[in-house]
Amino acid sequence: MKITIENNSVDLGKVAGKEAANLINTAIKEKGEANIILATGASQFETLNQLISEEVDWSKVTMFHLDEYIGMPETHKASFRKYLKERFLEKVSPLKAAHLVNGENHSEEECERLESLIFKHPIDVALVGIGENGHLAFNDPPADFDTEKAYLVVDLDEKCRLQQLGEGWFKTIDDVPSQAISMGIRQIMKSKHIICSVPDKRKAQAVKDSVENEISNTYPASILQKHASCHFYLDKESASLLSPDMISAL
Repeated sequence: MKITIENNSVDLGKVAGKEAANLINTAIKEKGEANIILATGASQFETLNQLISEEVDWSKVTMFHLDEYIGMPETHKASFRKYLKERFLEKVSPLKAAHLVNGENHSEEECERLESLIFKHPIDVALVGIGENGHLAFNDPPADFDTEKAYLVVDLDEKCRLQQLGEGWFKTIDDVPSQAISMGIRQIMKSKHIICSVPDKRKAQAVKDSVENEISNTYPASILQKHASCHFYLDKESASLLSPDMISAL
């Protein structure tokens, strides 16, 4: 695990996006294609802005994404399919393939469909964030660290749902769905490289729990400590609760 701390979310996004592009281009150079995972949400705004500005042969890239609310129409502003189409897919040249999670499909069948696809595409680079409750994708605590399912149906806890409300995606807490389709923890961990972009003060406790506590499904993102090539990109606010010993070791 490596940690980089930048002054603000914009600077964080620039270095994270550049590194993502570098890793994608390396995969293309080595094997002629790259398979990637993209996250969504406010934490990814600047990283994706930088990534789309980089030179990448997107025609050689296959994309998967992490999660989607069950029953969420693509027209809703909180839809992650809508997010990725507007913030990524429409801004780069056509990809080799883009496999989006459709929360309007039968959930178990959608999980099986995506699993059959991702098992054929070992992931080179995963771009992820962590939630205010420490979740990784929508794997809220206590997360299932044991399932081999690539995608699964998960229940969203109150803190997760309040985060979605606080970010402005919904008008009331009752509007926030209670379930989602999420990529599983073990599937995320199979990625060759993981870039974890986490800006903002509201994520500071989750960051501290994820990088300083012992690995526990109470802090789902703490599992990233075990990954051979995971790079946390933080800003000063999200890193503000890290211990002096952790800071001095960077």
